[in-house]
Amino acid sequence: MDKRALALRNLLFLSTKAKSNPRMKNPMLEAVSLVLEKLLFISYFKFFSSGAPGEDKAGNTLYEISSFLRGDVLEVPRTHLTHYGIYLGDNRVAHMMPDILLALTDDKGLTQKVVSNKRLILGVIGRVASIRVDTVEDFAYGAEILVNHLDRSLKKKALLNEEVAQRAEKLLGITPYSLLWNNCEHFVTYCRFGTAISPQADKVPRVTLTPVGSVGTLPPFPKLSSPLGAGIGF
Repeated sequence: MDKRALALRNLLFLSTKAKSNPRMKNPMLEAVSLVLEKLLFISYFKFFSSGAPGEDKAGNTLYEISSFLRGDVLEVPRTHLTHYGIYLGDNRVAHMMPDILLALTDDKGLTQKVVSNKRLILGVIGRVASIRVDTVEDFAYGAEILVNHLDRSLKKKALLNEEVAQRAEKLLGITPYSLLWNNCEHFVTYCRFGTAISPQADKVPRVTLTPVGSVGTLPPFPKLSSPLGAGIGF
């Protein structure tokens, strides 16, 4: 099966999964969940609008690549969101990037080029992405890079760096995408800690209507054991 067919199959899977999810059978829950994802989408748009991959800004920033270790988590903090990747060594970073082009062509000469903002935003809408490898410069596009900050913020014990890198390498390729359920943070936390979680997505309030019409908060959704098992879209 070529990449385009696989992408379309994954999109169909997302749609089917959402419809079969018990939480989504209530039309009100479905509507509220859609609003939540749209809010995250707006933040995502602002995040990448502040600096596009491949711009001159990226070329003017020098990174201490020699200080990065294979298996380190690299973080690019922005005003609204943080982008994450796994350092593989030799100036290579594995990270999850939405990209609508993956659903339109299997031409690697096109899809391997640095993802533009238009491709990225349409990929978020289409819920299609890939775990790809880019240079440190193209990954960070001029922003500051934090190293293994998640280790401290999540207070979790990390796996050995080599295992982290190997996990990332095994997941390279096309994957379903969801801002709430399968994003770049899910990918790196699965590789680094063995469990896919996204504190950024968890911060979004999950609101529902109780039977008496008052507003309450949904309990946390089950944590994912692997980003490839995620993809509950709306």
